[in-house]
Amino acid sequence: MRGPVIERITTVVIGAGHAGLAASHFLSDRSIDHVVLERGEVANSWRRERWDSLRLLTPNWQSRLPGLSYDGADPDGYMTMGEVTEFIERSAQLSGAPVRTGVTVTSVRTAGDGYVVATSHGEFECRAVVIASGACNRPTVPAFSGALPAGVEQVTPFDYRDPAKLPEGRVLIVGASATGVQLAAEIARSGRPVTLAVGEHVRLPRVYRGRDVLWWMDASGVWDQRHDEVDDLTRARSLPSPQLVGTPERSTLDLNALAALGVEFVGRWAAVRDGRALFSGGMRNVFSLADLKMNRLLDTFDEWALTSGRDGEFAPPERFEPTAVPRSPRLQLDLTSGEIKTVIFATGFRPEYGWLDVPVVDEKGRLRHDGGVTSSPGLYALGLPVLRRRKSTFIYGIEDDAREVTGHLADHLAVPA
Repeated sequence: MRGPVIERITTVVIGAGHAGLAASHFLSDRSIDHVVLERGEVANSWRRERWDSLRLLTPNWQSRLPGLSYDGADPDGYMTMGEVTEFIERSAQLSGAPVRTGVTVTSVRTAGDGYVVATSHGEFECRAVVIASGACNRPTVPAFSGALPAGVEQVTPFDYRDPAKLPEGRVLIVGASATGVQLAAEIARSGRPVTLAVGEHVRLPRVYRGRDVLWWMDASGVWDQRHDEVDDLTRARSLPSPQLVGTPERSTLDLNALAALGVEFVGRWAAVRDGRALFSGGMRNVFSLADLKMNRLLDTFDEWALTSGRDGEFAPPERFEPTAVPRSPRLQLDLTSGEIKTVIFATGFRPEYGWLDVPVVDEKGRLRHDGGVTSSPGLYALGLPVLRRRKSTFIYGIEDDAREVTGHLADHLAVPA
């Protein structure tokens, strides 16, 4: 009987999304032979794991990968998922990335001075591995989800496509990050009643002083803050995504906008007891903290505009209405009454490292790394939150990270085995 096919190559990149393709670009620049392994198709997660109406949060002019920038007619618009897929595919074609699709990685283990990468199509022996499989492989679902009554349908953002596919009746959405508020708005506009369980969140206006708020993040240098300059890096990497939506109208989607659509707010979902969902109090403090942090960020933008001598280029500074607090928010909901037909857990995502047989994953399933460099020589990561900069997870932010991580990888390879 024949054993598994073994192929020898210097570097294996896992994942053919924007991060993996950026790594491939710089590996090619350094003439490092490599292969990019993808379990599905190029840009697989953008194709298969997003709802129908989703658009990028970043404006088109910020869509950039090494060797490719947006060149369309709507720089201030926001790409649809189909457009994102085409953009990433185009990057793969232009760079000639050595992508192999339909190849599932089943394990990565150390072997001698390198690694063995086992896949559905044989094994690779290599000296270096770049994990670019994404930060959002699995939805995070609270443990109490198992206590929900059988009559309540449970959905994650991976399952959701559009409101018409949900059961008739009230929808309880858990989580008020970008995903939660976007789904709440879409479902409310479809005519279904919506309740949103709100915990910690990041409030931002879509446009500030005439420019997209992400333009300010870029121009003021906030997005370029490095991981070794962040006071509490663990917390920064776990923050929810800001309440933003990409629409042709460049509209702001915060809790006040959702209230105008008739969305009901409850506090953070704390537990399920005897068929009842129990929500925390203190909503006023949660809302006030989000407003305070937004205003501090706007102060940073205003200060940058003044000190850079560009203040006159923009509309005057502005501040926004505080988030309105419901007078008597419900502290519990009877999940057995039939009022709630669907629960959507928009409670974040996490990577999946069950295939990684190298001791670099902590007890919470997070990869331990310093700017994408793990403690296992030759093992790297790209595309994770605040990997090397605050902009690391965005398509726009991958280029600098990929250049530096592949530079470290090249130095590693230069040391004789």
